[in-house]
Amino acid sequence: MTTASSIAQPSAELTASLRAAARPVASTEPGFVGKDLDELAETLGSATVVGLGESTRFSRQTYGVRERLFRILVGRYGFRALAIQDSARSGERLDEYVRTGAGDPESVLAGAWRPLRTAEMVETLTWIRLFNEQHPDDPIRVFGVEPPHAEPSDYDAVLDYLRQAAPDRLARAESHLGPIRTAHQIDEHVQRHQGIHPGRPFAEHARDALALLDELPDTDEHRRARAHAQLIVDFHEQSVAGQGGFARDERPSAERVLAWQRETGAKIAYWDGIAHVSAQALGVGSAAGEFRGTGAHLRDHFGTDYVAVAIGFHHGDLGAAQAPPPRPELVDALLGGVDLAAFFVDLRTEATESVDSWRRAPAELRTISGIYDPAKDAEAHIGVPSLAGAFDVLVHIRETSPVRWLPAVSG
Repeated sequence: MTTASSIAQPSAELTASLRAAARPVASTEPGFVGKDLDELAETLGSATVVGLGESTRFSRQTYGVRERLFRILVGRYGFRALAIQDSARSGERLDEYVRTGAGDPESVLAGAWRPLRTAEMVETLTWIRLFNEQHPDDPIRVFGVEPPHAEPSDYDAVLDYLRQAAPDRLARAESHLGPIRTAHQIDEHVQRHQGIHPGRPFAEHARDALALLDELPDTDEHRRARAHAQLIVDFHEQSVAGQGGFARDERPSAERVLAWQRETGAKIAYWDGIAHVSAQALGVGSAAGEFRGTGAHLRDHFGTDYVAVAIGFHHGDLGAAQAPPPRPELVDALLGGVDLAAFFVDLRTEATESVDSWRRAPAELRTISGIYDPAKDAEAHIGVPSLAGAFDVLVHIRETSPVRWLPAVSG
């Protein structure tokens, strides 16, 4: 766990050294073609897995840099898989689209995790599909790193079964499943933050719905319906709200990446938040406890063939909120002292003594989630025991504007 007193404070020498080490990024627009990221991409290209992490999922600019790096890694360094933080079921639909062109990006994203349902992601999927049309024997694949999750169709399957097998229980089941299926549009913990949560924990409703099935005769139809209901229970019990926080065991997600790499031999770009791609265990927020994310497990397996990139920002518009300049002790504040709109710093290169001491010291970096409150900005951070131990490269963007959300789909 890091504390403000344990974090190295910047010196004039450190600030000057970082300015000298900073490499400008000409554009943060997705799809921009230029040579400004060539140097960085070359240092990433020899890795087996590259974790490209954002400090927030609400910024078009952090997304844009990540997407630009992904395109270069695909085009020049042979990366052929994109791993995303979503369930295996959602990943399969995205993969089906980019492989075959079945459907359209908006439709396949309708069932994806909410932070993926953006116009920017539509553009990425469209680009991947075009690449695969041009390279049918060497396609890019997409997969979700999480186990299969419940989806709105699972709720429908349970209710359809009860409508036929036990109509007297249908109304009670609907009273449990109706409120909680809203979590597939707005996560339960975000609903609590926004003050729109109906009150009772969603996991309790899910367990009560399952109990209604458990009292019915065992048939093939019953077993199928019960499997859908169990997925719903698992989804709500394993959510942020169900677990009481963000920290969870991410070894299964890492195993999914490892299995894909073993089976296909593909070089993989892994998209997630910086807490998840970090190559070290870390603390989350003001009540920090150890969180060992997917990236830490990947570093254990691949060593330096797993590279972690943290893409952060200084201030700006996130759509639902305006993020103020970061607190002085955050890495983001120090990087904000570099007079560039966007740049990267490679923490693996030789450095002056002051920079070396800083990058090996404990550090805090801003992170902004769906429950961000500017009035509680001091809580919006992660702590790492060593900046260079957690991340190989830092990308910093001075000002952000929001991603463009796709229209909500009822479910």
